[in-house]
Amino acid sequence: MTEWDQERRARAVLTCICEPGHLKLARLVASHGAVATVDALRRNGDESAWARRAKMTDEDVLVQRAGQAQLRFVIPGDTEWPVQLDDLAHRAEIQGLGGLPVGLWAAGPLSVAEFAPRSVAVVGARAATRYGEAVTSDLVGGLISDGYTVVSGGAYGIDAAAHRAALASGGRTVGVYAGGLDEAYPRGNLRLFEELKAEHLVVSEVAPGVRVSRSAFLARNRLIAALTIGTVVVEAAARSGARNTASWANELGRAVMAVPGPVFSGMSTGCHRLIRDGQATLVADVDDIRAQLAPLGVGPLLAERGPDRLLDDVEPELLAVREAMPARGGISTSDLAVKCGHPVPRILGALAELEVLGLVGQDQTGAWRLKRPTSAVV
Repeated sequence: MTEWDQERRARAVLTCICEPGHLKLARLVASHGAVATVDALRRNGDESAWARRAKMTDEDVLVQRAGQAQLRFVIPGDTEWPVQLDDLAHRAEIQGLGGLPVGLWAAGPLSVAEFAPRSVAVVGARAATRYGEAVTSDLVGGLISDGYTVVSGGAYGIDAAAHRAALASGGRTVGVYAGGLDEAYPRGNLRLFEELKAEHLVVSEVAPGVRVSRSAFLARNRLIAALTIGTVVVEAAARSGARNTASWANELGRAVMAVPGPVFSGMSTGCHRLIRDGQATLVADVDDIRAQLAPLGVGPLLAERGPDRLLDDVEPELLAVREAMPARGGISTSDLAVKCGHPVPRILGALAELEVLGLVGQDQTGAWRLKRPTSAVV
């Protein structure tokens, strides 16, 4: 249960009156503290939007609303505060936004600090394709089996597919929202929001009752990037919030990965540009993601070729004899010797070895034919 001391109340007020991700706010709190900042806004008498909202905000009503929505408010210094977020205090802005949040509103049994050290963001287009949703389900299933928590933004498309795949796999998933947690946004994902809130975790840096704004989505993206150790972009248009999340992940030194898609799909354009510009590593399956997330030197060895084939270990001379045989029909030993340019005894020796390997055989007429064992790929 949240204990509402003076510092916590002041920070809660700031999440109600100030736009999320505002650098001026982060600097004021860092320099003067939250309590002094709120007092100054209420006393100075100017007509700024922040000052007007500060004077109108009733802290007791805000605390009551949080209690009704079953929200807790986590601030720096709390045991539940995720230390990964502190990286935001030392990074440059992106699109005019940045800085450390003054606090996090949260609901759900999962601890914010508990999930962050082993979590992966899976984000992408709202207008996701069937391809994108299928890839998301496959990747998330693999991440959950490895014990990762999957983080996304609760939106339509890839976000919702990531959350649902994590739930279906019996894993943990966290929704990072751009609006107040007293109601779901988007409304079409109400059931998903309620399930995350009741059984997993939802977080936001804006107070309950605060409506969603466009800048809030961009500010939210920095939280998704900071709270996780890596970001996977499954689908993204040329201009998309997912690319903004990837930019923040790069700025914060997190692993950034992107899934390639059809070259004709506008929903994969953003992924292809991230890969092309060296801003993301191409990943095609969960093994690729494991390799990117593993500590240096202990990642899985990725295969540089496809599965082993039966012919991979066959000596070149034997392969040359086999390749000289007709694809259909049989061939006599003497004709094969002429075709290969080798004496008959040498050809007989090669054919005997190939027969042991199950690659050739003789028919009733004595002619040699190719054999294609169904148990191996040749």
